[in-house]
Amino acid sequence: MSCLLYYITDRSQFRGDECTRRRALLAKAAEAARAGVDYIQLREKDLRTRELETLAREVVAAVRQNSPSTRVLVNFRTDVALAAEADGVHLRADDVAPHEVRLVLEASAHRPLIADHFLVATSCHSNKDVIRAEAEAADFAVFAPVFEKNKTPGTQPTGLAALSEACQANIPILALGGVTIENAASCLHAGAAGIAGIRLFQENKIEDVVSALRAL
Repeated sequence: MSCLLYYITDRSQFRGDECTRRRALLAKAAEAARAGVDYIQLREKDLRTRELETLAREVVAAVRQNSPSTRVLVNFRTDVALAAEADGVHLRADDVAPHEVRLVLEASAHRPLIADHFLVATSCHSNKDVIRAEAEAADFAVFAPVFEKNKTPGTQPTGLAALSEACQANIPILALGGVTIENAASCLHAGAAGIAGIRLFQENKIEDVVSALRAL
């Protein structure tokens, strides 16, 4: 099975005014789709509901124009993900449980619009979180932060041993946090099913990142 790749957006890292940053984010999402990234998480936590929904619709359209397989998830907001016809939602570690989202989906008026399977992913910061995610039938989990991030000093990394323990779960675990092309192999050797990142994708040519990671 090839390394799963998960691009997490952050338009605040792009230069320029809001309009310029949004265009840059859409272009990066399209680039990620063309390069074969498996998942894109729209993680623009500062936007109001209507603004987030509009951007989500634009991201979904850009991705589907460039790839038949890349899936778009919206951070935290199941309602926005459904309204924008995204492919899933990414829950925070302290968010509602995945099975609660499934219950909402079963009763949702959007149910006929959900093709195949609506993904429910979750963030995990400990093995306890991973056990919960597995028990709640999350589709996959993102375990973070594996390494200390250079631009976020003071963040306590979980380390490779904790990642290895988390990867004993029967759901795919993706490594996040300070992961680079140089240290990604150690995450995969620890059992990670894939790599997630923000700067890893936004600050590099995504085609090169995908090629390098899939060659590991």
